[in-house]
Amino acid sequence: MALRCPHRGGHPGAVTTCVPTLCRSIQLLAQLTRGDAAKDLEILVLRHQLAVLRRQAPRPKLEPADQALLAAVSRVLPRSRWSCFFLGPETLLRWHRRLVAGAWTYPRRGPGRPPLDGEVQQLIFRLARENPRWGYQRIKGELQRLGVQVSATTIRTIMRRHGLDPAPRRAATTWRAFLRRQAAGIVACDFFTVDTISLRRLYVLFFVELDTRRVRLAGVTAHPNGAWVTQQARNLLLAPGERGRRLCFLLRDHDAKFTRSFDDVFCAEGAEVLLTPVQAPNANAHAERWIRTVRAECLD
Repeated sequence: MALRCPHRGGHPGAVTTCVPTLCRSIQLLAQLTRGDAAKDLEILVLRHQLAVLRRQAPRPKLEPADQALLAAVSRVLPRSRWSCFFLGPETLLRWHRRLVAGAWTYPRRGPGRPPLDGEVQQLIFRLARENPRWGYQRIKGELQRLGVQVSATTIRTIMRRHGLDPAPRRAATTWRAFLRRQAAGIVACDFFTVDTISLRRLYVLFFVELDTRRVRLAGVTAHPNGAWVTQQARNLLLAPGERGRRLCFLLRDHDAKFTRSFDDVFCAEGAEVLLTPVQAPNANAHAERWIRTVRAECLD
């Protein structure tokens, strides 16, 4: 049977042009009308051909676009159908994790808390060392005043790392420890009496430098009073050897001969007057020990 083209004029040459188009249309209709059995058979043939190609050809190299496509399809396709891929499930999962990691915009950081700045650690160690009675809670409060936010647990960890006890009383700040640390700026003073052979009592005023143990005899009098004691204090500070000396504390007892004007002479030089407790000679042990030495070696 001859086929004629429906085009205008019915030219015979158009028949050869329409035949391939008609064949493709018929094949498309056949694909749409055939049953599931034919489709399954075709899939089986394609899988067998793919298995043959795997045995003969090396493993292909995939481009990033191919990896992205296969990884995206694997998320839609059920896991039971993953056998159609020529790659293993672990490879597909690794590609998918890589895609997710590439979309993660946050900066990467190691596990745990970020390390504390070295300058802040040195500041904590300095506060703990220079203030032995401060605990880690007190140091936290002082850092907050400076605008540094550090947790109490971190401060405690740093103190233990440097061999410091985070308890409030790491070292007993005794009177002896205070004198030993501040000896370079402490001068102690006191009186002692001397009875002459004529039963006349003399009063000797002296000053002791705690760091050098040097003793300065200020004066001897039979009638000490406030004016005399004040003048001896002025003479001590005006002595050539005392000029330029750093004096921080004056240690004395509650003797009534030490008047307010006596204390004002040392306060004018920037020193602080420390009063020993009543009936506590050990508080001014350096002066008391020197008095005993003088009595044993000079006045016996």
